[in-house]
Amino acid sequence: MPQLNPNPWFLIFLFSWLFFLIILPQKVLSYMFNTNPTPKNIMKSKPEPWNWPWT
Repeated sequence: MPQLNPNPWFLIFLFSWLFFLIILPQKVLSYMFNTNPTPKNIMKSKPEPWNWPWT
């Protein structure tokens, strides 16, 4: 039975976990938070009243 031989599989398991825990989060975070949003206008403008035609 090949699954009882841990020689190649343990190394594959170890490298895959190292990839998932070290390399992959850095790549994902670089895409998610690449720029910070900036507000267009800090002051809120007051809305103008609506001109109703029947008043």
